[in-house]
Amino acid sequence: MTGVGENEDQYLWLEEVTSDRALDWARAHNEVVIDRFASSDRFTDLESRILAMLDTDTRIAYPGRRGRWLYNFWRDGDHAKGLWRRTTFAEYAKDEPEWEVLIDLDALAAADGENWVWGGAAVLRPEQSRALISLSRGGADAKVVREFDIDTKAFITPEDGGFFLPEAKSEIRWIDIDSVYVGTDFGPGSLTDSGYPRIAKRWRRGTPLTEAETVFEGEVSDVAVSAGYDRTPGYERHFAGRATDFFNEEVFLLESDGTRRHIDVPTDASESWYKDWLLVRLKQPWEIGGATYPAGALIGMNFERFLAGARDFDTLFTPDAHTALHGYGWTENHLLLITLEDVQTRLHVLTPGPDGWTREVLADAPPMATTSVMNLDPLEGGDEFMLSTSGFTSPTTLMSASVGGATEVLKKEPEFFDAAGVETEQFFATSEDGTQIPYFVIRHRDRKGRPGPTVMSGYGGFEVSRTPAYSGASGMGWLERGGTWVMTNIRGGGEYGPEWHTSVQKANRHKVYEDFSAIAKDLVARGITTHAQLGAVGGSNGGLLMGVMLTRYPELFGAIVCQVPLLDMKRYHLLLAGASWIAEYGDPDKPEEWEYISKYSPYQNTDPDRAYPPILLTTSTRDDRVHPGHARKMAALLESQGRDIWYYENIEGGHGGAADNKQSAFQAALIYEFFANTLIE
Repeated sequence: MTGVGENEDQYLWLEEVTSDRALDWARAHNEVVIDRFASSDRFTDLESRILAMLDTDTRIAYPGRRGRWLYNFWRDGDHAKGLWRRTTFAEYAKDEPEWEVLIDLDALAAADGENWVWGGAAVLRPEQSRALISLSRGGADAKVVREFDIDTKAFITPEDGGFFLPEAKSEIRWIDIDSVYVGTDFGPGSLTDSGYPRIAKRWRRGTPLTEAETVFEGEVSDVAVSAGYDRTPGYERHFAGRATDFFNEEVFLLESDGTRRHIDVPTDASESWYKDWLLVRLKQPWEIGGATYPAGALIGMNFERFLAGARDFDTLFTPDAHTALHGYGWTENHLLLITLEDVQTRLHVLTPGPDGWTREVLADAPPMATTSVMNLDPLEGGDEFMLSTSGFTSPTTLMSASVGGATEVLKKEPEFFDAAGVETEQFFATSEDGTQIPYFVIRHRDRKGRPGPTVMSGYGGFEVSRTPAYSGASGMGWLERGGTWVMTNIRGGGEYGPEWHTSVQKANRHKVYEDFSAIAKDLVARGITTHAQLGAVGGSNGGLLMGVMLTRYPELFGAIVCQVPLLDMKRYHLLLAGASWIAEYGDPDKPEEWEYISKYSPYQNTDPDRAYPPILLTTSTRDDRVHPGHARKMAALLESQGRDIWYYENIEGGHGGAADNKQSAFQAALIYEFFANTLIE
C-alpha cells in the first residue's frame, strides 16, 4: 500500500459532516467545478433539456396499484418537491386522466418550514382511508413518519391520536387501523451497529410509544429487525425477521399466544408465502427431504405441510449456465416468473392445480430490452397486472394485461433524444479466470469501424442486476454527441443468479475489478475505443469500483466519474450504515480479512508516482447511507498529490445525490460535460 496508512489519516476532519470547516471546503470545490464545467452555453442547454424531460407531463406517471386505486408520486416544473395523488384504473387509461391530489409536498414544506423530500406512503388496506407518510429532510435515509387521513386530506397529529415517529431510520407497518408494528430509535441500545432498529414493537393507538409492546428483539451486531402482518383474508399471519447480516435473515411466524414458529429454510434464501403456498428462492444448494436443489432454484410447497415437517418441494424454476430467475410474483390464481437469458428478459406463468404445476409463456419480450411485471395485486386485483418494456433506444411502453387475456397499451413515453441510427449490440469479454462477462454497447452505426469517445458504467455488488433501460439523459448528453455508451454486467450482480454474486464476495472481490478491466481492454481490442477515449462511471458500490479502477488500472481510462462512493475501506464499517455491508466486503478489523481488503481499498492504495486519469468525485452532504467523508477524503488526498481532481458535493440529496428534478438535471449534465471535456476525440 502506498496511500493512507493506519494511524496517519490527516483528513479525518472531513468526516465531520456538517462542520463549518468541512462545508467551507466542499463549497470552495463546488465553485471550481461549476466554473470549469457548468458555466458554458453547452452545459446550460443540456441541463435545460434534461430538466424539461424530467418535468414534462408526457412522461409516464407510473402507478402503484392498491385495489381500485392507482397511486402515484409526481414531480414536474410546477411541483418541484412533488404531488402524492391517486386515480382509478378507468381514469388512468385515458389520455389525460384526472388525479385526486392527496398531498402537495411543496405546499407542505412551505407550511412546515422544512426541506421535505418524499420518502413513501404505506396505505392501510382494504379501507384505504389512512396512510403512514415518510418524509426526509434533504433526502436522507432517516425519515419522519406521520399519519395521514386520506378522506380529509389532513395529517392526524399525535395530540389527536395519530401515529408519529421523529426522524430516524424507522420501520413501521400497519396491522389494523388502531395498531402498527414499529422499529425505531427507542433510546440507548435500541439500534444495531448499522443504525437500524434492533427491536420490533406493537404500538396501539392512543398509547405513548414508550408503552409499545416488544414482540421481537435481535442482537446489536445484527443489521436490522422488523415485524409485519399478512392480511390475506383467511390466511392472516403475523411475522418477524432478524437480519443477521446483509444477506442472511431468520424469519418467524408470531403466534397469538406469544410463541414463535421458525420458518426453517436457509437463512440466505428468500422465502415468501401466499395463501397455501410457501416459495423459497435459494442462493446456495440445499439438500433436504432426500433431494438436492441447486443455487438459484425456486421451490415451493404447501405452507401448512411445511410447518408440520414435510420437505417434498416442487421445483418451479431451475437455472442453467445462461438463464437465471430475475423476479416473481402472484396474481390471484397464478405465479408469474421473470427470467434473464444472457441478460435478456423472458416471461412465464405457472399455475398450481390438483395434478401439480403447469407452465406457459406469459408474453413475448423484445430483444435488447427489459420487460418488467408490475402492479400485481392478488388481494384485490384478480389476475390483472401491468407490463413495462424499455430498451436503450426504446422509450418505455406500459401495458395492461391479465393471465389468459389480451394485452393493451396504456401509455408510451416520447423519445427524448434522436436515436436514429443508434444500435445496441451485446459482446462478451474474457476475465482473468476465463469467465465470460457480458456487456452492451450502444452507439451510432456510423461509429462502427473507428474508435471514439466511450463511457462504460458498472456496479458489481449486492446481487443487483443491471438490465437494458431507456435513458434520455445519456442519450442527450452522450449518444447525440457521437459518444458510445456501455453497460457492463460484471460479477457481483445477479444477472446469472446468486452465484454470479456469491462467487465474488469478500476474499474474491478482486474478480469484480478484473471483470470490469477485462471489458475495458476488450472495448479497445474490438476497436470500439482507445484507452485515452474511454471513460468510466459508477456510484455507491459502483463508486468503489471507480476508485479501484483509478488506483489499480489507471492506464485503461481517459477519465473517471466516481459518485457517492465507498473509498476508505479501512473505516467504511464505522461510518453510517457501513457495518451492514461486512457480509459483502469483509471486516477490516479482522487481520485476515483486512489482508485482502487492503489490497484494493482505494484510499489506502493511491500511488504518488503513478499517472492517473482526471477524476470527478461527487457526493451529498445529506447522504446518511454512504458517508460523504469517503469522497471528501479521497479528493483531498488526490489533490495533495497534484492530481487532476474535481469534486462536487450537493448539500442536499441523500444517497441518490439529488433532492429534486433540478438537482438531478444538474448532476447528469455535469457528468456528461466532464466526459466531453476530458475524453479525446
